[in-house]
Amino acid sequence: MTSTPQTALPPAPRRELRRARSGAMLGGVSAGLADYTGVDTVLWRVLFVALTLAGGAGIVLYAALWVLTPPVPLAPGEQPRRVDEAVERLSGRLGGTPR
Repeated sequence: MTSTPQTALPPAPRRELRRARSGAMLGGVSAGLADYTGVDTVLWRVLFVALTLAGGAGIVLYAALWVLTPPVPLAPGEQPRRVDEAVERLSGRLGGTPR
């Protein structure tokens, strides 16, 4: 009987929920959720619109995720958008520490 040696697989990289900078229409929340979950960005956007039409929860949820979810780091030489800078300042005030 021969046995084959077991090789250990490297641990899978830990995925983090982050707001995307590429593919972002407004704050990058839907694109970030799509990257994190593997569900298409359009479906996340439709969900937020449906929640908004069903009582306004979509706006509140999107805004909360926009402020509380950290963005993907900037590429070298890339400048942040003004709205991203404002959200980062707000996020730093709410969290106590700037990101």
